[in-house]
Formats: sequence, structure tokens, C-alpha cells
Amino acid sequence: MKTRHFCVVVMTAVIMTASAVAADLPSRKDDPLPAPPPPMWTGFYVGLNAGGTWSNSNSANVASAPFWTIPGLNGDVLGASAISASAYNPANTGGFIGGGQIGYNWRIAGSFVTGIEADIQGIAGNGGAGSSANVAAIAGALVPTHVATVVGTSKSLDYLGTVRGRIGYLATPTLLIYGTGGLAYGGVSSSTTIWQSASFIDTTVPWGSTGAFSDTRVGWAAGGGIEWMFMSNWSAKVEYLYYDLGSVTYNSSPLVVTSTLFGAETASLPSTRVRFNGNIVRAGLNYHFNWGSAPVIAQY
Repeated sequence: MKTRHFCVVVMTAVIMTASAVAADLPSRKDDPLPAPPPPMWTGFYVGLNAGGTWSNSNSANVASAPFWTIPGLNGDVLGASAISASAYNPANTGGFIGGGQIGYNWRIAGSFVTGIEADIQGIAGNGGAGSSANVAAIAGALVPTHVATVVGTSKSLDYLGTVRGRIGYLATPTLLIYGTGGLAYGGVSSSTTIWQSASFIDTTVPWGSTGAFSDTRVGWAAGGGIEWMFMSNWSAKVEYLYYDLGSVTYNSSPLVVTSTLFGAETASLPSTRVRFNGNIVRAGLNYHFNWGSAPVIAQY
């Protein structure tokens, strides 16, 4: 009897122990781990960009008009023809562009995202120059006279920044297609050099003129792009922008015609007109802070 009683006690202990161990084992009926949250498009972001830029208006228009002549020798014809010069010089501005951006997105109405972005870029390898030359006879002059003219121009865009609104549509939860537009500003410069020489009856006397402009211009920019949220906090974008900072007209020093025989004869004031507009194609990388997203709590 004692042996049978001992066996019953041992079997009972084994069964209770097995039940306790089984209770500690994970059950297949437990809830699965939650799926990762969808990308958060609402919030602040910062990033870097790099690409290329090229100008649309690759020219500088240089002209001068006489404001003083001595009549009688060659008359007003000399002043109008010899001093007035026109040049249409190629002066392309383009090169490598790189900088940074900061912005904020709002996800609205389901798949629509709007926001605002500011950026600034420096431009390397930028600047263009051109020149033109001609020799013209002075029609109606009392003495045979020819004028040779050489005009050189340059222009450059040193930096460019924008402050733009953005609105886009989520083609997928991670792919945003957007348009953008707003204010643009940039540092621009241009210079002009004119050299002329007239063959008077006594000798050939050269004269010249120079002028320059440098300032910050404000205009507008517009374009579009695509942005891919490839990780929860990181996105990559490709973007095109057109910018227009307007036209600039500046004066050069007076052109004064002199002769060793007759002295000063005529003078004119040259001016140069250039336009700063062009295109940007760039890629960018953004880090999204996602401050508005809820934390993910693991469940067991």
C-alpha cells in the first residue's frame, strides 16, 4: 500500500509540474506584432541638394547714344554713327549648384500634402563672357572716316535662394509628386568694356569705356519634382526649377572722341542690358523629424 501511495503522489507532482511549464510557454493565439506605421509626411525636415544650372538669356545688349557733338566738321552724322554701337554678345551663366533646404509638410485630405520650403545654393563654375567687333564707315562725313568697335561683356550668378510653397499628391504611401513656386533671390553681376578707334584725317585715336553692376536681385521661381520616403525618417527627391530675377540696365563711362588735330568732337553714354533667368535640375536628401508621429509600443 505504501508503494502504491508513493506512486500516486509522484504522478500527481509530475502532472502539476508539466501543467505549470505548459502555462509558461507562448501561445500561438497571442496577437501578432503590430505592422510598421505608414510614412509620416507631416512635420519639419532639413536636407542637402546638388545639381546643375544653366541660363536662358545668354546675351548682353550694349548700345550708346550721343549726347554732345561739335557740328561743322563731320556734323551730327559723326556723333550718331561713330559713337553709337550695338552688341549682342553670348554670355552664358551656368555650372554646378549645391546647398541646403529646410521645410515643413502638412498631410491634408487623405493623399494630399502641402508645405513650405526655403533653400539657398552656391554656384561653382558659373559665369560667361562674350565679345563682338565691327568696322563701320561714317556715311555723310565730310572727311573719310571709319570706326572700329570691340565690345566685351560678362555676367554671372553667384548664389541663388528660394522661398516656395509646395503641394503634392501621394501616388503611393511613400511616393510624393509635387509642384512648387514662390520667391527667388540671387547675387548677380555684369561688366562691359568698349574699345573704339576712328580714322580721322590726321591720325587714328583710340578711346574706350567701362561699366559694371553687382547686386542682389529678387524674382520668382516655379517647378516640380518627386520625393520618395525610402525610410521612416529619410526621403530622396529629384526636382526641376525655373527662376527669373528680371533684367538689369546699367551705364558705362562716357565715350569721348578726340583728335590730335581737332580736339574733342563728340561724346556718348553707353548702357548695357542683361537678364538673369535660367533652369535648375537637382537631387536632394531630406531628414524628417516626425515630431507629430505617435510612438510604437510593442505588445506581448
